[in-house]
Amino acid sequence: MPVSLKELNSKLNTLLLPEQFKDYCPNGLQVEGREQVAKLVSGVTASQALVDAAVAANADAILVHHGYFWQGEDQRINGAKRKRIKTLLEHDISLFAYHLPLDVHREYGNNAQLANLLGLEIEGDLRKQNNHPLVLVGKLRQSLAYGEFVELLQSKLGRRPQAIEGASDKIKTIAWCTGSAQNYIDLAIEAGVDAYLTGEISEQTFHAAKESGIHFFSAGHHATERYGVQAVGRYLATALGIEHQFIDIDNPV
Repeated sequence: MPVSLKELNSKLNTLLLPEQFKDYCPNGLQVEGREQVAKLVSGVTASQALVDAAVAANADAILVHHGYFWQGEDQRINGAKRKRIKTLLEHDISLFAYHLPLDVHREYGNNAQLANLLGLEIEGDLRKQNNHPLVLVGKLRQSLAYGEFVELLQSKLGRRPQAIEGASDKIKTIAWCTGSAQNYIDLAIEAGVDAYLTGEISEQTFHAAKESGIHFFSAGHHATERYGVQAVGRYLATALGIEHQFIDIDNPV
């Protein structure tokens, strides 16, 4: 049964609390579509490919982690941005986007969902974002050698990580933050954990890892952030009785 767009918007904002965050983009309803929603499509990024796939799937609304109107970008609606928004408006499809609120949610967030997927036990955090845990710290349920952890990441995420081997024979303690969080490696080093896991890597990350002896894993920005939107989509489908479909647009980065 369809629900009103207003009810869906309220449910998402109550769950993800966007008003509590100072973010790089507006969180919540970014493009308003039809008044009733029977089918919700979720995906990582509101690319043209995802928008086109949502149109083909007869979606009424789209939920993503990476939406539009980022801080510092050109505010004019032209080029690729114009085409994406034009497609949404022509098909009367709403776009919801939640960035930091979707990273840090304690149950449905990207960090929490990645922990569930990989079997990581959350013990605390090394950094907060607006009083929400951003960089998590914990341990593996079973200690793994460096190569074994690489294989675990590849099997669970479908992508071989870019990895830098550290000093410890086994990995037991670990810190992690999905997406582009390589600069937080210093927090992991200071905490004395065996390994740090994130989505991306920078040139200086290699030196920080080698000189400190920490194991470092860059498992992909997209690959590590596929799970929050799926979890929220499943929650909404159950709570509101709407249809939900996750569409994964392949991205090797």
